[in-house]
Parts: sequence; C-alpha cells; structure tokens
Amino acid sequence: MTQPSMQVAGTLRLVLGDQLSDGLSALRDLKPAEDTVLMAEVRDEATYVKHHKQKLTLVFSAMRKFAARLERRGVTVRYVRIDDPDNSGSIVGELHRALADQAFSQVVLTECGEWRLAAALSAFQATVGVQVEERQDDRFICSHERFRRWATDKRQLTLEFFYREMRRETGLLMDGKNPVGGQWNYDKENRSGLTKGVIPPSRQRTKPDAVTREVMADVERLFGGHFGTLVAFGWPTTAEEAEAALDAFLTEALPAFGTWQDAMAAGQPWMWHGLISTSLNLGLLDPLDVCRRAEAEYRAGRAPLNSVEGFVRQILGWREFVRGIYWLKMPEYGARNALDADRQLPGFYWSGDTDMACVADAVGSTRDHAYAHHIQRLMVTGNLAMLLGVHPDAVDDWYLAVYADAYEWVEMPNTRGMATFADGGIMGTKPYAASGAYINRMSNYCAGCQYDVKARDGEAACPFNRLYWGFLERNRHRLSGNPRLAMPYRTLDRWDASRRQALVEDADACRETLGAVRRE
Repeated sequence: MTQPSMQVAGTLRLVLGDQLSDGLSALRDLKPAEDTVLMAEVRDEATYVKHHKQKLTLVFSAMRKFAARLERRGVTVRYVRIDDPDNSGSIVGELHRALADQAFSQVVLTECGEWRLAAALSAFQATVGVQVEERQDDRFICSHERFRRWATDKRQLTLEFFYREMRRETGLLMDGKNPVGGQWNYDKENRSGLTKGVIPPSRQRTKPDAVTREVMADVERLFGGHFGTLVAFGWPTTAEEAEAALDAFLTEALPAFGTWQDAMAAGQPWMWHGLISTSLNLGLLDPLDVCRRAEAEYRAGRAPLNSVEGFVRQILGWREFVRGIYWLKMPEYGARNALDADRQLPGFYWSGDTDMACVADAVGSTRDHAYAHHIQRLMVTGNLAMLLGVHPDAVDDWYLAVYADAYEWVEMPNTRGMATFADGGIMGTKPYAASGAYINRMSNYCAGCQYDVKARDGEAACPFNRLYWGFLERNRHRLSGNPRLAMPYRTLDRWDASRRQALVEDADACRETLGAVRRE
C-alpha cells in the first residue's frame, strides 16, 4: 500500500553559529507563517579542534538567544541542542534529518565561513533531492568576487593598497578623494610601549545570565576535557550586549587606543583593545557600522585620528583582507610550509608552565579568557612558534582551538601567514621574527623574568634571543635575499662561520629544552 506523501511546507532556512544577524541573507525574505529556521549545536563543529570552553559557551549561548529572538517574531525554529539524543552530530546530518521529517520546497542558506564546512555543504547540495539556494554573506564589506577582481594580476597582495581602495569605496575617513589628515596610515604613531604610570582603563564585561549559565553547565559536562576555564566568562551573547560593549569601548578606550595598541603589560589582558571581535565574528555587530561609529568619534572631536584610523584599519583593512586571502588561496594555502618547520608545539602552550614571563602571561590570559590581544598573538606566542620551527598545522590548530574569536577564515592567514611565514610571503613581505629586545621595548614582562633579555646565548639568556639568531642562520638560504631583513643579516655576516654555527647549535639546544622536538 502506498504511503501518503508529506505535505510540502515552505522554505527550510539554515542559520549557522556565526551567522547570528537579523539581516542575514538567508533570512531576508523569511515568511514566518510558512518557513522554518534550522539551527543546530553539533559535535562536529565543537570538536574538529577542541575549542576553548568559553568559545563553545559563547557560540551555543548566542545561538539559543538568537533562536528565542526569532521565535518572539513568530518564526518557527527547529533548534537542536548539543545534548539532544537524536542529534546527528553534524550540520549536514541535521539538514537531512529536517528534510526527512518535513517536505520543504527548498533550502536556503548563507555561504559559510570555513572551507571544511563549505565542502560538506557543497556535497550536500549535489546529492539532496531538493533545491538549495546558497546566498552571498554580505555582512562583510568586500565580497569574494570583489576581492578576486582587486587581486587579479597583482604580483604581491599588499594590505595597505587594499585598505586604501576600501577607504575610497566606503568613504570612511575621507575628505573627498583624499584621506582625512593628508595620510592613509598612522601606524608609526601607534607603536608606543607602555609608559610607567600609565594605567589601562577598567573594562566592561558581560555578566552571564540564566541561559549562559545553563550553557556553561552543558559545556563542562560534555566538553570538560577541552582547554580553558569558564570562571571569568564575560563575552556578549546578544546584539544588545554587543552594542553595550562597543559603546563602552568608543567612550572609554578608543581615545588612547592608537598610542597603546601594541603595548603589553603583565596581568592586563584587555589594555585599550575593543573586545568586540567575538561579536563581529558571530554577527552580533555589523563591521561597516562599527567603523562609521568610530569615525563619528573622530568627527565629533572625541577621539584622535591616529586612534580611529588604527581601529578602522583593523576592521576595514585587516579583517576584510585576511578573509579575501583565505578564500582566494584555499585549499592549497592550508598546506603551505615555506620554512619546512617540523617541530612539535611545546606543552607550555597549553599549561602556561614556563619561566618566560611574556609567554606565561599570554597563555594564562588565553586559558582564563579565551583572549590575548593581537601583539601577544603575533609577537609572543606566534613569533616563538616560528623561531622554534613548530609545524604550521600544530600552530593553526592551537590558535583555532584557544581563542573565542577564532574561525579558520580569520585564524589561518594570521597564523600560517603573519605569525609563522609558512605561506612564504603572501600575507606579509617578511617574517615577523623578533628577539627579546622587541618584547622588552613593548612591555614590562622582562623586568620580572628570570631570563636575561640582554644576553644573546647560553642557558641564562632570553630564549627569544637564543632562537632569533639561530632562526636567521638556519633559514639563510630562504631569507637572506629579503631586503627587509638586510640589517640582521649584515650583523650575522660580520661574525665568522664558527660563531654563526655556535648560534645555530645554541638555538637547537634551546628548542629541545623548551620541548619543540621533531614531529614523529
């Protein structure tokens, strides 16, 4: 006997955990009386790296609240929790399950942010027996197609020139055809180390509500072995909370942000930074709106140009640029290892158990807050990983796992490109290798460290110093022709071969001592 067919319903609309925006393209023509929104907390997304407990809490809590927001508008939401016994464990599995339970006329989704999931959704579209419409994620300022047009025929993809083009197109910080103030970039004014007596402002944090506390309990129960702690969780999980955090930054921290944005201080994780990257990457804030509101602070005379330009450059320039690079160069980009790095990631990246004061502080902040600011990520943990010769796969996995704002499109170009130079110069024109002198200049770490930041080699010397000169000599055949490294190589060339070889041997001994042993 023939089974009666299911009555065809409206559209099934997929919303992913980093797509929590009222204006999401997949929701534009939503018909609450007919359509169903699918949202799912799935183990595949929680465990492809062991994400920090705060990252999982942030995403699941924000998802549950966004679903409730839709339901208050009369929208039917098919919401699958992480502990649902019928949970298939994957986004594609939940799509199949929804289609098996109800006959939808079509599936509508917004393009996702990671190559891995994009490949799975592409395979789903090719095999499922229903029409699937994939829409552009126009929450970003620069589309994939626009970035490809800009990149065509360029020998070197340079952030500065891309940034200027985005300034012209958006009109941000422009006076007609010219940049406000007569120059595009005020980075030279934004490199001050922390002056004695200067104290960062206290920062607003978001107290967990009942929904977030419930999620925290779920995460501890189901993902108790993941990295990090939840005690200090304070990230915004709704658009309203994100707006409050942005308002606080614009008022309290933006005016001094430019001067001190590269500075580091022990026990001061926030400094003058925005603390809105988690909200931007979830979709709780709109990047162009954020930039315009920062510009308004300058126009009103409440924040100086160097601060506002530096902040706008991070979003309009850097954030859009790394996304463009990721989608232009993947999947090949994810296999690059230009320096043939072959070492394991030392255990102190997870434990924080090290006598290097700068590393212990950065890892401690990462453990307790799922956060470290960009200079800590680039010039402390990232620089150290490159000097040690840690394989870029291990570096990628660590950064993706430990930070609440990390998604592969933004993480990989920053780690495989900027931090480790594994991409061979696509993201930057030179490796951001530095000795302990840079950290000493930009922070107060070295004053309380057991290592001697003035010593170049030997067990008492700062490991960054021991590793730096060995790194340059070890990679001489790859890097000595780079004009931006001419000065340190001239220094090396003044020393005889036996001294240079001794530096390599001392660096290798340091690598072994720190636990950066060869991968099996």
